[in-house]
Amino acid sequence: MIPFLDLKAINDRFQADFKDRFEQFLESGYYVLGNEVKVFESAFAAYCGVRNCVGVANGLEALQLILTGYKELSRLDEGDEVLVAANGYIATFLAIKQAGMKPVPVECDKDFRFDLKALRRAIGPKTKAIMPVHLYGALEQMNEIMQIADDRQLLVIEDAAQAHGAQTSDGARAGSLGHAAGFSFYPTKNLGALGDAGAVTTSDDELAGVIAKLRNYGSSSRYVNDLSGYNSRLDELQAAFLNCKLPLLDQDNERRRNIARRYLAEVNNPRLVLPAYSGGKDHVFHLFVIRVQERQDLIDHLQQQGVGSLIHYPIPPHQQAALPELKGMQFPEAEAVHQQVVSIPISPVLQEGAVDHIIQTLNAY
Repeated sequence: MIPFLDLKAINDRFQADFKDRFEQFLESGYYVLGNEVKVFESAFAAYCGVRNCVGVANGLEALQLILTGYKELSRLDEGDEVLVAANGYIATFLAIKQAGMKPVPVECDKDFRFDLKALRRAIGPKTKAIMPVHLYGALEQMNEIMQIADDRQLLVIEDAAQAHGAQTSDGARAGSLGHAAGFSFYPTKNLGALGDAGAVTTSDDELAGVIAKLRNYGSSSRYVNDLSGYNSRLDELQAAFLNCKLPLLDQDNERRRNIARRYLAEVNNPRLVLPAYSGGKDHVFHLFVIRVQERQDLIDHLQQQGVGSLIHYPIPPHQQAALPELKGMQFPEAEAVHQQVVSIPISPVLQEGAVDHIIQTLNAY
């Protein structure tokens, strides 16, 4: 069986380094917001091309803390509307809602991105921000989105949870393309920890300073609390593991792209719709997602041939019970996406023989 994702094999490459860092961690006697967090924040800020990285507990809270930080700075307010694509994972919506704002779904296009015409139409008097999601590892249409935002004086907050290392044609990376960005380092991500972890990146020094307080009970120094904050700190040990893995991220992303290029060149089946790809570094293929009319039929075929797969994601956010305020809204393209998508194996440790078998299996469907 070819698993959808072999996390053990991905992390086995770092086992010696992990053990070494763990011993150093134990010896240090410093377990929360220590040197490993500082090292990672500095390295990841430099990697993304921004002035600041603030490590937090997870990706959802990274987005929530950005919005809350803007509220503390009086740049956003309770009840403000934030535009987000109607397709994708519910975490983006939950972050907006939990920050006291209103997520406003916008129809997507056939390539899983904002329908830009729908985005422009969705802007109303209460719209204060846009939250583009670099879904599956592909950069959103950031030049166009930033132009729309600049014209309307809106904030742009990237959900970069799936796009670590994705680059524009001029080399700017995800995490530096809006006013701030939230990252997840959940174990399955291209840059994954061995547990939950997240970060905020921004070149807004004032925002970064507020978020650094908010993540740690609103504290500016021990027992001095300036804000009503949270406990959302990047774990010191997870930061140590991320410090081991960050230097290999670009190499891993290129391996993912090479596999994707093979799928795109060699899968030839009119029943399957393959993802759009420019051929450049703007996609890091966190997921390789195809569309098919008879989804369960394809999944069964893959399973019979020993190929793992997953659905990202079966239910659109506006149809989730957790978001009753969106009930009854209709987004035909987004709904079709959620009914048709299937993710097939792609990872930096996927062997060429497995890629051969997956291609043959898809062509035989």
